[in-house]
Amino acid sequence: MEKEGKAQPHYLGHRNRLRERFLTDEGDSMADYELLEMLLALAIPRRDVKENAKDLIKHFGSYADVVSAPQNKLYDYGLSVNVVSAIKLIKSSAKRFAWHNLKETDEPIIANMDYLLEYYTNAMAYLEVEEFRVMFLDAKLQVLKEEAMQRGSINSVQVHPREIVKAAIKYNATSVVLAHNHPSGKLQPSHNDLEMTKKIIDALKTVDILVGDHLIITKQGYYSFLESGLLERIKR
Repeated sequence: MEKEGKAQPHYLGHRNRLRERFLTDEGDSMADYELLEMLLALAIPRRDVKENAKDLIKHFGSYADVVSAPQNKLYDYGLSVNVVSAIKLIKSSAKRFAWHNLKETDEPIIANMDYLLEYYTNAMAYLEVEEFRVMFLDAKLQVLKEEAMQRGSINSVQVHPREIVKAAIKYNATSVVLAHNHPSGKLQPSHNDLEMTKKIIDALKTVDILVGDHLIITKQGYYSFLESGLLERIKR
């Protein structure tokens, strides 16, 4: 009489069904914890990770919060280097995809707010300190280069206009888009934001470079200096 094969772990059937659902609509119908469960399963293939995924969502707040969490907080939670690498790969891939969309579009960047916001939301919305970034544009208002110019504290960042001027000249830019995040979630510009923007505009004017927009990015949304009437639209 042949011996019966060893029973498979109970979670394998669930995992296969989850994968089939994902492949049907690329995860559109799945809950946050289910997407995270699939991700964890790739890094931890020999263990049921459903409850781990639920606990991570509960601890950090959402799938986006888990993926965007700083590495040190993921390690402090007790995750292994393999799991942290898998999680951060998702974050890097989303940012890379958003950057590709920006670079490949034939439209002026300032006219394509969706791609601009997609990129900056991925790059900055979930940071725990303020960061100031600059996108350098050519005469067609398309992307030449983008840089993080400075990082600061949870509620401020010091920016040196001369460094922005220097970089703009280096990349042969004719205009720039400024962006920084507010970890506090406040969308309105502070007095310092307004003063800083004016200083940058004045500094760039000395070399005939324009500011197309200044975006404030948060997890809740964005504020555009251009859309709010604080800047004039650049004409090609």
